[in-house]
Amino acid sequence: MEELIRYLAESLVEQPDRVRVYTKETRHETIIKLRVAQQDVGRVVGRNGRVANAMRALLEVAARNHRKPVLLEID
Repeated sequence: MEELIRYLAESLVEQPDRVRVYTKETRHETIIKLRVAQQDVGRVVGRNGRVANAMRALLEVAARNHRKPVLLEID
């Protein structure tokens, strides 16, 4: 799942070398943190959050076999 988010983010931003993806497992959920350059945040979030919501929907599908919910946080 981390690779999926990295691939999508690198495809969207102007500075793909500044894309960082971190995963944190907790007892009840998996949190994927996405960090991009400040000027690329708008590209990753999209108008009214549409791009971010699309990425979350893809994560949801990819995580179906995962036993915990997966959350995407964008910094």
